[in-house]
Amino acid sequence: MVREVSESCVDSLMREMIDSYSNRFYADKPDLAARRIEAIGYQVGHQLSERYTMDRLRFNDHLDAIKFICKDFWSELFKKQIDNLKTNHRGTFVLQDNKFLWLARMSIDPSSADNVNSAEDNSSPSAENIAAEAMSMHLYFPCGIIRGALSNLGIPCAVSADISNLPACVYLFDSLSL
Repeated sequence: MVREVSESCVDSLMREMIDSYSNRFYADKPDLAARRIEAIGYQVGHQLSERYTMDRLRFNDHLDAIKFICKDFWSELFKKQIDNLKTNHRGTFVLQDNKFLWLARMSIDPSSADNVNSAEDNSSPSAENIAAEAMSMHLYFPCGIIRGALSNLGIPCAVSADISNLPACVYLFDSLSL
């Protein structure tokens, strides 16, 4: 039996989780909010990789596990494979998703951008900075998912994301054990 969750439910859950941790629980501590969101993603990724590899043999090497993440795991989550995988063969991998589903539908409130642009205080953040900050908060969760899945597959690593070319998202992770 295949169980799926509606994309709109996942989007709503993500928005509410990020809003709660960023604006309510840790409003004055964005680093703590980011770590908590990433930790939740880690648990989700760890459990999902356990479920998706239940009927598989253990992976022979790290590259097989990475390929599993790029093809099968990503397909289960986002209904598509990673668009590009690069490595330096020394433990650093770069996964590129040219149309990251969770960022493709994001936008900022134009009225808040107008208020920011009309502010006379030059120290206030620009609309672009507000959008980048909001999107970066949305990337801690998928970074946690990747880190949790890889950890469950025996690859402890550090994962970061880059969104310099929206809606593309590039995930960089350095294996801590290679």
